[in-house]
Amino acid sequence: MIHQPAKYFQNAIGKSTEFGVSKSRAVLKRQRKEIIIDKAAELFARRDYYEVMMDDVAHLSKVAKGTLYNYFDSKEKLYEEIINSNLENLVASVKSGLNNESFIIEYLYSYVSSLFQFLISHKNFFKIYYSHLSKDDEFINSAIKLKTEELSSLLSDIIYKGKRERLFRDVEEDFAVRLIIGNIFNSVKRSIENNFSDEQLFSERENLFDFILHAIYAGFENSMIRPLRNKTIVLTRTVEQSAESASAFSELGAKVIIFPTLEIVPPTSWKSFDEIIFSKNKIDFLIFTSAHTVTMFVHRLQELQKEFDYSKTKVVAIGSKTSQVCEQCKIPVNIIPKKFSGEGVVEALSKFNLKDKIVFIPRSAIGRAELPKGLEELGAVIKTVPVYNVSLPRKSVIEESLKQLKESKPDVYVFTSPSTFENFLTIMKVDNPVLYFKGVDVAAIGPTTKSAIESKKVKVSIMPSEYTIKGLANKMIEYYRTKEK
Repeated sequence: MIHQPAKYFQNAIGKSTEFGVSKSRAVLKRQRKEIIIDKAAELFARRDYYEVMMDDVAHLSKVAKGTLYNYFDSKEKLYEEIINSNLENLVASVKSGLNNESFIIEYLYSYVSSLFQFLISHKNFFKIYYSHLSKDDEFINSAIKLKTEELSSLLSDIIYKGKRERLFRDVEEDFAVRLIIGNIFNSVKRSIENNFSDEQLFSERENLFDFILHAIYAGFENSMIRPLRNKTIVLTRTVEQSAESASAFSELGAKVIIFPTLEIVPPTSWKSFDEIIFSKNKIDFLIFTSAHTVTMFVHRLQELQKEFDYSKTKVVAIGSKTSQVCEQCKIPVNIIPKKFSGEGVVEALSKFNLKDKIVFIPRSAIGRAELPKGLEELGAVIKTVPVYNVSLPRKSVIEESLKQLKESKPDVYVFTSPSTFENFLTIMKVDNPVLYFKGVDVAAIGPTTKSAIESKKVKVSIMPSEYTIKGLANKMIEYYRTKEK
């Protein structure tokens, strides 16, 4: 009798260990499958379908041929997987973008932008997709036709609503759909063939949207549709965020000068992060303060080949963008605070009993103390660990921005964090901020940024109640409509 509990405990440990090994093997198996699909797509993009042999796929994927057949029992199955998985992701990506918009022009922009960006990011799939759209092979094209019809239907609905609201010309919807999708595909093809840089891709996408809007809009000069026309905006964000954020303003008619003032870099050490991840202590709450924290968190887990059990943890995402990135990374979000701030998180979590609960906050190395302090006052045990750091951007990154800024007369400068403001002053060698910003408007994404700017005696004219780029763009529209009456 004495030995039975010990025996049971050993069995439990054995099962747990086997389960852990099984999970690890499952991760490796999934990763290997993704590599095979990726390498096969590369081959199918370069050659005709009938020229690609499974031997070639195995060689490029660096797996034995027998191993390859463990994943896909034929070339047809492998090809179908490439087509079907990418098509599913393509449609999901476009739908995801549409879910976050309300104004019909934003719907159209989101559609064009999402489709363009996905195809650019999946070049090999695009080449396969593009080559088969004109073929008449029913077996190969069945999935393609089905998903293309779904994409067309989504766009047709946008055109219909735009016509109903008398914003779009009274054109046949099928014609407009063919025109728009055809131009998107041609634009993607041209971008890939010419190996466009990120800046060129951004410009190509914006020009593409302007062309499409000119083609179908019923009155392009209407300021209701492009309320920031004739405005030049200097947008300061991280290198990674700038192009995406710029679209929120350019789709409203503004000329945007992307001026990266921050560059995201890994932390000096992952030791503290790794210790928490491998600790046996249960994490009760996991708080993601930004999209960057999510991507760096996931990146490190992948490096460690470690899976995080989100089912035992309540995940908090600050802001809609952070929540979207969580969704893309298959991280289930339980709580999105109404206020996108540290104060909003404290308010949201105050409804829970946080006494002795472990709250893990992966964040920037220069993260502020308000959030941890507020949660500690509620009794939580706080674990804050840097998962990224910020630095001044490399000179090569901002050369073009400096040139554009010198040649332009900005109407408004947008700052999205205290660091973007402080780094801008450093980069531009601004000794007298009040004098530098005299005669222009300054916008801050939230109160923390506003306080940092005002500490230099610079007036902040624009700050949204919703601390997002979209909220800032809407507040800017409201501000200029009032100012220019």
